[in-house]
Amino acid sequence: MDIRKNFGIRVKELRNRCGMSQEELAMLANLDRSYIGGVERGTRNISLQNIGKITHALNVSLSYFFSEERFSTKPAYLKKDFEIPFSQRFKYHIDREKKLLSIAVNNLVSGVEMDYIISSLSRIWSTFKEGDLNIFIDHRNMKDSNGEVAVISPEVAKKAIEFQQKLLPYSNKAVILCNSEYMVNQLKFLTKVSGFYDKSHPIFGDNKNMLGKAYQMLDIHGHELIKELCQK
Repeated sequence: MDIRKNFGIRVKELRNRCGMSQEELAMLANLDRSYIGGVERGTRNISLQNIGKITHALNVSLSYFFSEERFSTKPAYLKKDFEIPFSQRFKYHIDREKKLLSIAVNNLVSGVEMDYIISSLSRIWSTFKEGDLNIFIDHRNMKDSNGEVAVISPEVAKKAIEFQQKLLPYSNKAVILCNSEYMVNQLKFLTKVSGFYDKSHPIFGDNKNMLGKAYQMLDIHGHELIKELCQK
């Protein structure tokens, strides 16, 4: 395949997996929408500078962009992705004895739903002392309605930064099980913006290894939500 076409497909798949439009990518990369369209069609000879702009806008490193992890080019964050009841897409559990907040996100959530999540959980974590709370977040089943891996949308990313900034004073560490290396890259970018980077530990791999690392890093032997997730 022509290198320009292959590059364009890669941009399109990463853009669509986070529900980003060409207009949004162009704005974030400070490039024209028509230019992004040409890149994705493989008709542009793109400069190294603009490669850097696009990968940064997609919240991935250059090395990850050229990695072998690949996805569908179908768009995520469509209307049908939110037809599943919110109660099935978002769960949480608080273990006060172990000072552990566990969160599971199945399928996708919207920006409006993130506002609700922040409001609900902030009432819980604010009852803990500063630096006292550990957080376990499971994003392994963050997928669209077709069952394909998706990552955080630009709208949700803004809310996620707000979430992390509000949680930061109360948190000790957060272990995040990811559905892809793409999500690991994205979360590293977002946590650098929010100031949560040093407390955040996004990991990706097979389920057994990820859960083993989570147990070890959080010094826990299981609780209700993790037990439920382990049965999947």
